[in-house]
Amino acid sequence: MKKATASKNCTIGRNCGERVWLTLSVSNFKVMLIALMLFSGLSSAHSAEQIQGPLAPYLQSISVTIRADRGQGSGVLVTREMIGLDGKPVKVNFVCTAAHVLTRLRKTRKVIDTKTGTQKTLVEFRDAEIVQEIVENGRRVGEKKMLASVIKYSDADEGQDLALLMVRKIGMTEKSAVFYDTDNDILPIGTKVFHVGSLHGQFGANSMTDGIMSQIGRVLNIGSAGGGVVFDQTTVNAFPGSSGGGVYVAGDTEETKKFRGQYCGMIVRGAGETFNLIVPIRRMRAWAKAAGCEWAIKNDPSITPPLSEIYSPKWVIEDTGGIWNAKASQVKETAFFFWLRDRSKVVATILKPDAIKSETYLELMPTR
Repeated sequence: MKKATASKNCTIGRNCGERVWLTLSVSNFKVMLIALMLFSGLSSAHSAEQIQGPLAPYLQSISVTIRADRGQGSGVLVTREMIGLDGKPVKVNFVCTAAHVLTRLRKTRKVIDTKTGTQKTLVEFRDAEIVQEIVENGRRVGEKKMLASVIKYSDADEGQDLALLMVRKIGMTEKSAVFYDTDNDILPIGTKVFHVGSLHGQFGANSMTDGIMSQIGRVLNIGSAGGGVVFDQTTVNAFPGSSGGGVYVAGDTEETKKFRGQYCGMIVRGAGETFNLIVPIRRMRAWAKAAGCEWAIKNDPSITPPLSEIYSPKWVIEDTGGIWNAKASQVKETAFFFWLRDRSKVVATILKPDAIKSETYLELMPTR
């Protein structure tokens, strides 16, 4: 192989920063191009970005506390490049979280349709506040707070208990979660995983715990669609405030190292610190596709809308991503929601069995 000059031959397979160049004849170039196309066709479907460097700081950098009225939960940052309102590319930050964390932000009011004279119910959402803790030289030095609007919402009772926020500040961070992506998106039982979330709310922000995938395919008979809702089970430590927080592949084995740090599910329910249920990434992916926000899970510029589309009046916020014509089920499962709900006036007991239908909320006891 001949040494090339930069002007003509530094075209394929180059690393000009290290002066590593590759020269190819036209015929060889065609052969290699065909080979690359064939290879990419086999491998690109699951070629998610690999996480480099120390894992804990990265996972903490994409984790936020969500304050919604007087409730608190966790969320995970997702950053996408979009065409901004001025027609120029911008980095927009989104937050994946559990819908039940945002329940108190959802309001309804009756309005009259001026065209038909009929009464309709208008659903509106107030902004959430996302908070990132700042630590320097081994101690907490402050926090960064931003407002975020609810742009997708699928409720916990009849939907998927998933929501997507959009941070109002453009370009708050470059950091982003990378989502686990395989042929079936199922993480094998026994795989080591991490959870980073706001355990006990902002006080426990950026807490990191570990565990394993302890079971897959748990089914709770919730909602009216029938057929049950699928969850996976982990043993990571989770507490009130963990809801909406991410679970990530530890990547500590030869089989899983290429998925190191990738987001594989969202903590939403549990019944004890190390018995918790996650919305698995395969269910998140299916909902996102049905709800028109697949780009939030799949970093693909070809399906990412311009920012103006999200601001359009035609944008649908509350969407289960499901089927509406199913018969109602008479049986509902009971499970804990891992979120904080500050009832600072009167709380007789930490468990409120009748809080919302059959779900039991874990609530933060006030200090007196």
